[in-house]
Amino acid sequence: MQEIINIFVRSVFIDNMIFSFFLGMCSYLAVSKTVKTSIGLGIAVVFVQVITVPVNYLLLKYVMKPGALSWLGETFQGVDLSFLSFMVFIATIAAMVQLVEMVVEKFSPALYNSLGIFLPLIAVNCAILGGSLFMEQREYENIGQVLSWGLGSGFGWMLAIVSLAAIREKMKYNQIPPALKGMGITFIVTGLMSIAFMSFLGIKI
Repeated sequence: MQEIINIFVRSVFIDNMIFSFFLGMCSYLAVSKTVKTSIGLGIAVVFVQVITVPVNYLLLKYVMKPGALSWLGETFQGVDLSFLSFMVFIATIAAMVQLVEMVVEKFSPALYNSLGIFLPLIAVNCAILGGSLFMEQREYENIGQVLSWGLGSGFGWMLAIVSLAAIREKMKYNQIPPALKGMGITFIVTGLMSIAFMSFLGIKI
């Protein structure tokens, strides 16, 4: 249980997808204009991560790893489908994003319209794919650890975009030099937030 909590805390604060790896920056910068839309997209990203990372873990463990198909019989013991992991991960993510898009359009048309093209673009959000690739690289031992990583990485991304959106809403009332308005000041704020999150490296877990 302690290891699961450790993985969650690390994925949110220390291994944050935005501030540590700069993954998913396109949606992060484009949608973070208002807190409302940022929360909506953040929840969608968390949902997709929580579903896709465990599903990809099970596919990797029971289908793609060397010898994973041994449960089908001795004939399949030497089969190695790990070279397909990249394509399988993307296909799983695309399917889940399509599901999220249909649900949001059905139950929250206003949020669907405000998110625009960036909702279906979750399918090509590198933070989503990064969650599955990091899961494969770190070789988590069980589904509990994988769920913790998926939830934490999604929540960390949501925390980052909502925080930036709150700051950008406040900056509307500040006098910003014309040369820095828009993306200029946003990049500067993102860099400062990334430096601030580096302070969490001192946490002993």
